[in-house]
Amino acid sequence: MNKAYSTGDLVVLKDHINLPGLGGSHPLRGPNADEFGPRFPPLSDAYSLTLRRTLFRAAKTWDIRSRRGLHEGTYVMVSGPSYETRAEANMIRSFGADVVGMSTVPEVIVARHCGIDVLCISLVTNMVVLDPTPSGQDETTSTKDMTAGMANHEEVLQAGRDAAIDMQGLIGVFVDLLA
Repeated sequence: MNKAYSTGDLVVLKDHINLPGLGGSHPLRGPNADEFGPRFPPLSDAYSLTLRRTLFRAAKTWDIRSRRGLHEGTYVMVSGPSYETRAEANMIRSFGADVVGMSTVPEVIVARHCGIDVLCISLVTNMVVLDPTPSGQDETTSTKDMTAGMANHEEVLQAGRDAAIDMQGLIGVFVDLLA
């Protein structure tokens, strides 16, 4: 979503927008297990500032920025399993999203419900198509323009494989700093 990011960059989450949750699909819906946490947990501190600061210190030690971008941003969760349409992508970007994905947020909500401090690092695995949809009235637009920049699932998986070693090193330094 964020045009300053590239495939392979890491984004330390500082906030999120739970689109499925706003529509009623929420991981805490139903009876509350009081032993885990309060019925209505606050989420304005969902991503631990202390853990984020420690991660950025670890990134300096591991020097991850020499290999890939490292940012801090807002994640928007969609339910998937399809990738976003162009119109959806532009709407999500207008909400202030830096990255979009189909996971993470339910786990964060449940962890915070249980009083667990949370750190999330999201990997940019593909760039969202934000260009307007070509018009059917424009005979000069190629059908190839419709697929340019679209997510390819194998490329998404490969971006994850490519980042694995860097992530392992970064997390190793992060854990050492916590000790």
